[in-house]
Amino acid sequence: MPLYVQEADDDSQEVLVARMDNVKNMSHILKAINFKETATVFASSHGLKVTVEDSKCLQANAFLQADVFQDYNIKDDQITFKINLVVLMECLMIFGSTGSGISAAMKLCYAGYGSPLILMLEEDGVLTDCSIKTQEPDETLDFNFCSSNVVNKIIMKSECLKEAFHELDMTSEVLEILMSPDKPYFRLSTFGNAGSSHSDFSKDSDLIESFQCVQTQTNRYKISLLKHSTKALDISERISIRTDNRGFLSLQYMIKNDDGQVSFVEYYCAPDENITEEYER
Repeated sequence: MPLYVQEADDDSQEVLVARMDNVKNMSHILKAINFKETATVFASSHGLKVTVEDSKCLQANAFLQADVFQDYNIKDDQITFKINLVVLMECLMIFGSTGSGISAAMKLCYAGYGSPLILMLEEDGVLTDCSIKTQEPDETLDFNFCSSNVVNKIIMKSECLKEAFHELDMTSEVLEILMSPDKPYFRLSTFGNAGSSHSDFSKDSDLIESFQCVQTQTNRYKISLLKHSTKALDISERISIRTDNRGFLSLQYMIKNDDGQVSFVEYYCAPDENITEEYER
C-alpha cells in the first residue's frame, strides 16, 4: 500500500506517527464518544486516549491501545491537543459510503504543538490527505475515581442492558440506579410523565458475569447525560458498572473491532445532588 512504502525520512519531523490497516477500527471506537464538537487527545507510549466532556458532570474516554495500530511511534512522553471531533470523524469515514467492502488504510501524523493533525487514507489505490487544525487543550475533569473506593461492581453482557436503556422514559429528568447485595440487587428506575418505571436484574442471571455488591446504594444521574453512553453500549459486548463511596458512576465498555482486538470506552458521571435532594423532600 502507498501508506506503508513511503520513505522513513518523511516522518522525521513528526512526534507522533501511527498506521492502521483498517481505519474502521478507529472510527468504530470514536463513534462511542461522538456527542460533542471537540475532544482532547492524549498520546503516550501506551496508545491514544480521546476524551469528551459535558456539563462538568460527564466524561467519556475512548482508549486505542498502541497494539491496535500496525505501527505506532511517539517521540515524547505525552502529547496532548484539542481537536474538532466532528471533523475528525468525517475524515476517518471519508471512504465509508463507498460500499466497496475494501478496508481503507490510515496513516496519522502530528508534528507537535501548534501543528495540524494529518490523516492520510488510502483505499484501493485512491489516496486522500486531511489536515485538521489542533488547539490548545483545555484542562479535563479529574473525577478521582479510584478502584480502592469502589463500593459496588457488576460485570454483565451488554445485551442485557441494551433493551432496558433504549426503553428508558426520556421524560424523566433522572435515571436512578440501585445496587445492593440484597433484592432487587440491580434496578434502573425512571420518573416520567407516565409515572415511575423499574427494570430489575437478578444477580443470578446468566447475563451477569460478576456481582460484587457490598452495600446498598441508590443514586440519581441526569438522564440527558447518561443517554450519551448508549452509543458505547450499542457496540459493546460487556459492560462493567461501578459506583464509589461518593456515588460517582463508572461505565466501562469492552468493544471488539473487526480484527477481534479489544478496546475500551469508559464513561464517568457525577450524581445529581440537586435532583436527589429535590426527590428526597
